[in-house]
Parts: sequence; structure tokens; C-alpha cells
Amino acid sequence: MFDVIIVGGGPAGMSAALALGRVHRAVLLVDTGEGRNTAAENVHNFLTRDGTPPAELRELGREELAGYPTVRTRTGTITGVRVPDEGGFQLDLSGGGTARARRLLLATGLSDELPGPLGVRALWGRSAFHCPYCHGYECTGKRVAVLGTDPARVRLALQLSRFAAEVTLCTEGRPLDPGARATLETYGIAVRCEAIARLEGTDGQLEQIVFESGPPLAGDAVFVVNVTRQRSDLAARLGCVSFADGCVEVNEFGQTSVPGVYAAGDMARRASVPVPMAAVIAAAASGTVAAAVLDQDLLSADFDLPNPFAQARG
Repeated sequence: MFDVIIVGGGPAGMSAALALGRVHRAVLLVDTGEGRNTAAENVHNFLTRDGTPPAELRELGREELAGYPTVRTRTGTITGVRVPDEGGFQLDLSGGGTARARRLLLATGLSDELPGPLGVRALWGRSAFHCPYCHGYECTGKRVAVLGTDPARVRLALQLSRFAAEVTLCTEGRPLDPGARATLETYGIAVRCEAIARLEGTDGQLEQIVFESGPPLAGDAVFVVNVTRQRSDLAARLGCVSFADGCVEVNEFGQTSVPGVYAAGDMARRASVPVPMAAVIAAAASGTVAAAVLDQDLLSADFDLPNPFAQARG
């Protein structure tokens, strides 16, 4: 019987395992070894680790966890989950076997679907991006395209124009609000309204955007619209309440709607946060917070004490 099973070994899961290991909680961390940012060359906005390749950051985390004797790691997935009559959680592990825990922390993350034009997947994480905070700085002095027409895409084009050499908004064949177009033109941002045939590049580096009509647009980077999905259906199988976008609803302490089940990282968000937080350092912080609340939850149960977070769920 573990105190906590953590499903997912990205920055949220490993940070939670570290915090729990440091207070001698028996932890099992189950992870596939593949994260959302696997395609990216580097992790950014992580103080002291800015520019670290994702695989290296994951390896460093595993090395640190190995120093805590109460933390065990296992590569694999969860194939089934049950809530026994005597309480806690029983999980079926890929490759055979089961594990039981008093509490469960989900940190399985999100995956990205790319409904963008032909060729975007070959560039994803290298020169096709979605987040200006993760990859915007690397576009300094470069030719950048932003795909889309809604206000958020116009806002992104304006944001990037502060440091990119050239910014072009590509509407992908859809009309653009005249007011938005006037604003873009005021700040020197070009607009291309032709439908896009494909993105072309070599070895992950964008070279040009080819339209169905008109000349191609040379460029160094493109910001595309992505759709996020839960990487695991475990939260749904447990009955956790989710938002319309699929994110699991948690409060500020990582507690889900299901007693004993916590969630951290980009797979979960509070009602006050309008979109998932994709930053690696934010995911790590949420794992640390959830771990502290988990430990206090278990401490209350161990010594029959009032739980200071018992009424925080909602």
C-alpha cells in the first residue's frame, strides 16, 4: 500500500514525487516516458534550466528522485482503476500486476492535435509553435507568420511584432474583421487572406508557406492553432468533473471533485483560469502544491486530526 500513486512523470508528477519523498511518503510514480514537449528542442522559462532539452530535464528529475528511498518509479501505463470497499485506490499496471494507494495524483498531461495545414506536424516544436512564452524569444529578428483570424490571433501577431523582424497574419482563406485589419496595418503587420496549401521546410525548419493562389511567403517560424486533449482517460473513468475543453477541474490545492483524487499540471485548471497553463515551471509548481496538500490530508488521517483542506474542495 503506497501513500500516493502519481500517474505521469512530467514536471508536475516529478515535482510532487520529490516533495512527498522529502517527507518520507511511500510513492509510486508511473510514467510512459513521453511528454507533451517531447518534440521541442528546449524547455524555456524554467529558472536555472532555461534552454534544457526536455529529455534531459526528465532524466535529471529521475536522477534526483532516485536519491529518496520511499519513491519508486515504474515505466508504463495504468490499464485499470478500482475503488475497493476498504478505501483507497487499486490500479492495474501495464505489463501485469497491481498497486494500491491511499491517495491518487493525476499528472498525465495534455496532448496536442494539429488541425493546421499540410506539413505542420513535421515542423511542430521546431519552427511551428503555439505559445509565445515558450518559443517567442527564439523568433527575435525573424520572419514570423501567425495563422488564424480571431481576436486572440490578432493579439498574438501584435505581441510578436515587438521583436520579430516581420510578422504576417494568414487568415487561411477566411475573412478578417476590417477593424482588426486596420490595426494590424497600423503596426506594420501584413495580412495574407489566401487559403494555405501547405507549409514547406527541411529538417523541422520552416522555409515557406505555399498558398493555393498567389506567391509563397518566406518565413522562419509559424504560430498555429492547436487543440488539446487529455493524454489519459483515467480522470474520466474516476468520474472527475471536467470543463468543456476537457481539462479536469481542480481548486487552488489540486483537489478534484472525487475525494482522494488530485490533479496537477496542464491537464487540470481552476475555474478562474480561462485556459490551460502550458508552462513547464507552472506545472512543476502545481505538483509541489498538490503534494503538500496530499501530505497534510494523509497526516490528518494518520493522527485523527482536523484536515485544514477538507472544505477546500469545490
